[in-house]
Amino acid sequence: MEEKKIKIYSTPTCMYCNMLKAYLDQHDKKYEDINLVENREMAKYVAENTGQLGVPVTEIDGQFIIGFDQARIASILGIEN
Repeated sequence: MEEKKIKIYSTPTCMYCNMLKAYLDQHDKKYEDINLVENREMAKYVAENTGQLGVPVTEIDGQFIIGFDQARIASILGIEN
């Protein structure tokens, strides 16, 4: 099975962003972490595609998930909790 491409749009001080990354690490899922404080262009991309300014936003194979929605992320990635 091909691994899904995971991007996390986050900020360094976001508690839920850190929880999300720890969850993915725990399940050995590779992801790209994009810091929206440092990358304003990507912040604009997220806002335009989701209508959201808050973090975390996770993009899995082009599908956006707002917040740390553990159940939805697990379902998409095939993680059994």
